Amino acid sequence: MTTQESTPPFEIDRETGLPIGPLVSASPATFPVARLLQGEHVHVVPLTAEHDEDLLEACTGEGAMASYRYLFDNMPEGLEDIVRWRESSDFDGTRVGFAILDNHSKRAVGTLFLMRIRAEMRSIEVGNIRFGPALKRTAGATEAMVLLMRHIFDDLNYRRFEWKCDALNAPSRKAAVRFGFQYEGISRRDLILNGRTRDTAWYSILDEEWPALGTAFETWLHPSNFDAAGQQRSALAVRA
Repeated sequence: MTTQESTPPFEIDRETGLPIGPLVSASPATFPVARLLQGEHVHVVPLTAEHDEDLLEACTGEGAMASYRYLFDNMPEGLEDIVRWRESSDFDGTRVGFAILDNHSKRAVGTLFLMRIRAEMRSIEVGNIRFGPALKRTAGATEAMVLLMRHIFDDLNYRRFEWKCDALNAPSRKAAVRFGFQYEGISRRDLILNGRTRDTAWYSILDEEWPALGTAFETWLHPSNFDAAGQQRSALAVRA
């Protein structure tokens, strides 16, 4: 992986004089279980069959094809494709899926998954993100991600939250930065996707970064930051 130059905190080993990483608790994080996460704009809930019809509408239609260009799945053509995708999307219990419900319409408008779950290393990834048109670039989209971050850092004791995407996927990379993830670098020729090579861009948030990010999100999501039409008064600024 090509990365920006950085020097992590370290200690000096007394026996060899070599730099070594600092000590960290060996206690593992908690393996996640899909549960209700309540917000002002959206609820994040366990993904179930009751969301299939809503997700078919949210994740198809005009302009949807671009969202699938960088995914491993094809755009569903009917309800049976949604059902097939949902039933296999947990990868035999190694991934945890959530539906995002709009609090006004009460309908599912997107999905999020926790994946690459390494509880013993306290590291976890968010992926398979599908935001329908009613959710994209809204306060609800930001709130859904914040609810998940709060859960994995505050409740489950993870210390690393990952975001990965195709290096050519400009919207996903922009979203990662907006949500507070820090760019780490590129894994070159990481995957073959639909017969084409894929370089993968890596981003992360660390547990010590979460308190300041959480405060910034809380300030931005406060009702006073939105006018009567729901437009933000101040832009979200999660990093200096």
